[in-house]
Amino acid sequence: MRASTIIVSTLIVGSAMAAYWIMAPQRTWTDEETKLVLSLGLSNLPPLPADPSNAVADDPDAASLGKALFFDTRLSANNEVSCGSCHAPEKQFQDDLPRAKGVGVTARRTMPIAGTAYSPWLFWDGRKDSQWAQALGPLESGVEHGTDRAYVAHLIHTHYADQYAALFGPMPSLDQIPEHASPNVLGAVQDDWHALDDTQRDAVNRIFANVGKAIAAYERTITPQPSRFDAYVDRLAAGEDTSGILSPQEEDGLRIFVSKGECTKCHNGPLLTDNYFHNTGVAAVPGLPEDLGRIVGTDQVQADLFNCLGPYSDAGPGDCIELRYQTKGGHEMIRAYKPPSLRGAASRSPYMHAGQIATLGGVLIHYNTAPAAPGGHSELEPLNLSTKELASLEAFLGSLDPILKGDQP
Repeated sequence: MRASTIIVSTLIVGSAMAAYWIMAPQRTWTDEETKLVLSLGLSNLPPLPADPSNAVADDPDAASLGKALFFDTRLSANNEVSCGSCHAPEKQFQDDLPRAKGVGVTARRTMPIAGTAYSPWLFWDGRKDSQWAQALGPLESGVEHGTDRAYVAHLIHTHYADQYAALFGPMPSLDQIPEHASPNVLGAVQDDWHALDDTQRDAVNRIFANVGKAIAAYERTITPQPSRFDAYVDRLAAGEDTSGILSPQEEDGLRIFVSKGECTKCHNGPLLTDNYFHNTGVAAVPGLPEDLGRIVGTDQVQADLFNCLGPYSDAGPGDCIELRYQTKGGHEMIRAYKPPSLRGAASRSPYMHAGQIATLGGVLIHYNTAPAAPGGHSELEPLNLSTKELASLEAFLGSLDPILKGDQP
């Protein structure tokens, strides 16, 4: 074929695609479909819920201190790891790795932070019930920050005493507190913790808890950003023309998302997650310790010293409803995990709780075929979507990526 013929053919195909885009009829929705689509829009996201367990949750000065702590690599055993190492702002506050890498490598994928202030449970298994309690866990993890609570208290005393005192009152004396001490770190560090008296342990715990509360105040400012899908929803809600915001393929994918794809069973509401726990038959990673998910997380959150009902919570007697009425669940909670928000998920590979699936297309194939779970019982049933339908669904998920400056529809 001559080059001129190729050029002409290309122009004809390109013109035909452009004409299809322009002439494609605007999709119509039933009242029920419209209601469901509108419910997914970011404009329907309510104001941040209060966190009664954290008295400084919405204090700008606490957020300022929390931001400094979030990016402080001195809060790690090797002075190289911060919260921002795994929760990188330029990567949607996650790290694009199958499993998080701190001073070692963890057994699970880093979850993004945006919108987590709306969730009653944190981590994949919900073993923490607030952002501030969640922030404390990695600090004492041997593969994340690798520090301990006495070390954290001393660091605050040395580098952040004035900011801390302005928020929480004067720091207690730490002269008799060893540099390293914790009930969660084995060996001499744990022995030194048990050698402290109750007053000393309480002082360290309170500083440690307040560090988490400051970090949480910063994390509450990290919210989901609007997408092309949200622009589409806003126009649909206003009864305006929605053509040109989503491509015909993306609109087809949206229709599948809210209907035969059954995606909204778990990914619903403006955050596109129900913040609950589901076994979806995801394979275990060979070589990793057994991971039972939520069935273990329920026990861990109840036993957590820093939970909403604990001595370092600021909650009142009528608060902590979720924790008070939490049920352990049974067989259905084995290997059940919390679904992250789908906002931005198209550019946030790999997927699942330990990065088991490399691509978004692979995730859709997993849900379409519904393999048996390696433990417990999967909630999935085969969807039997066609290749074309899967492609449309994947295209729609791309429309949930945050709009970059200059890309406004």
